[in-house]
Amino acid sequence: MTADRRQKLARLVKLQERLKELHEARRAAHLKEAAAAEAEATELAGRLDAPDSLAALFPALYHDRIARALARREKCLERAAEEAAMIAAAGARADVAGRAHTSAVRRHERAAEEKAVLEMLEQQRKP
Repeated sequence: MTADRRQKLARLVKLQERLKELHEARRAAHLKEAAAAEAEATELAGRLDAPDSLAALFPALYHDRIARALARREKCLERAAEEAAMIAAAGARADVAGRAHTSAVRRHERAAEEKAVLEMLEQQRKP
């Protein structure tokens, strides 16, 4: 097991963790957008019932904007769910890469210990 392989695996683990963090950030952004769209729909619905609102003059516009806000919310929630799946996949890949890295490090350490023991035995055999 070469040091190069261990370094590559360490970089792969780091990359997978960063990819997972990226998906987490994107999911959070989608959830924030969904919450904003829901808040907009709620605010518009509240204005629709207000007595001093222009909703009485343009009810179709208000209903259309509420429907678009709710549709935007649904799309954002769908995207957030897709990102959640990507988070799980990236986490699984990071775990696999982490286990491979740990195994490579242990194999390297074991080989180094065996080499040290063999060298020590050879030193003792020499008169």
